[in-house]
Amino acid sequence: MAMQEPASHDLVRKPDTRPTNPRFSSGPCAKIPTFELTQLSDAPLGRSHRAAVGKAKLHAAIEETRDILGIPADYRIGIVPASDTGAVEMAMWSLLGERPATMVAWESFGAGWVTDVVKQLKIDAEVKTADYGEIVDMAAVDYDTDVVFTWNGTTSGVRMPSGEAIPADRGGLTICDATSAAFAQDLPWDKLDVTTFSWQKVLGGEAAHGMLILSPRAVERLESYTPAWPLPKIFRLTKGGKLIEGIFKGETINTPSMLAVEDYLVALDWARSVGGLDGLKARADANAQAIWDFCDANDWIANLAADPATRSNTSVCLKFTDARITDGAGFAKAVAKRLEAEGVALDVGAYRDAPAGLRIWCGGTVETADIKAMLPWLAWAYEATLAEQSEAA
Repeated sequence: MAMQEPASHDLVRKPDTRPTNPRFSSGPCAKIPTFELTQLSDAPLGRSHRAAVGKAKLHAAIEETRDILGIPADYRIGIVPASDTGAVEMAMWSLLGERPATMVAWESFGAGWVTDVVKQLKIDAEVKTADYGEIVDMAAVDYDTDVVFTWNGTTSGVRMPSGEAIPADRGGLTICDATSAAFAQDLPWDKLDVTTFSWQKVLGGEAAHGMLILSPRAVERLESYTPAWPLPKIFRLTKGGKLIEGIFKGETINTPSMLAVEDYLVALDWARSVGGLDGLKARADANAQAIWDFCDANDWIANLAADPATRSNTSVCLKFTDARITDGAGFAKAVAKRLEAEGVALDVGAYRDAPAGLRIWCGGTVETADIKAMLPWLAWAYEATLAEQSEAA
């Protein structure tokens, strides 16, 4: 009896080198390279977060964030519930409605903020959108309205190239979701009145905690304007017309995880050890550049971002461009599944609402050597999946 010939996709040679850490998820993201559970042994577990030790840890998290990100001394920084989503919702529910708004979206999370403002809060808002891979013309926005936008589109891989379009003498507030930009990209604090992010992104922290950063202009709005709708306790930032200052000193609205706080403090220490913000940006840039170079060298894959000036250095989104691919979504899922089965790249499928393709996290906690070791596997998975598709045809 003749031996069965191996399938052609089985003949595609696998690379010899594997990434040491195959975790390229865009959230929660890879832990710091030096992470060990023993680093969290100083967490005040079983203690009240309102005890002196708990308040000290929370205050340290706020001030270390300020120092590394270069946040001005007169900006308030608060640790709030429900990750970046909670921070954005808190800002929108508390600040919007005093004047018309402009909602800007070029990916799914920005689109979610549009839904909340237009359909839930029913605010008079102009909506400006762009397709995945594109960006809204931020110079055409009316900044005498309150403007809500993402700095880096986590699900599209498209980021703001700079804050030059935002005028210094704007009449409205700028509310910026910067969750996949903070600690990897320059954020012009003088152009941002509200900025939010979560620990689980660029520093690979644990989930459920958000950061809310307010400019003096945002504080003035909070103390002079009361929304027409009732605010749940978890969103209340003022009492008697004055800012609740304790929130911005570590007296959180609800109970935080002191284990997660300790993890964030450890990550901040690591960030300082690699050169602070400049070091983190350089690491992310090197990671993203390795993928961009790979795309330049292979005509079957490309960056989803149409303009190189807007390409993200954290959430790098890719699309397959080979005309022989008959089912784009199925092909991309098969490639991601192959990479995961080999243990060389985990959680790299495109976001569910995004165009078919891959999304590879390149934030500073990822090692460039791991990106470079993963890319030949991506080529292998592409070739093997294409061969399998040809056999099935």
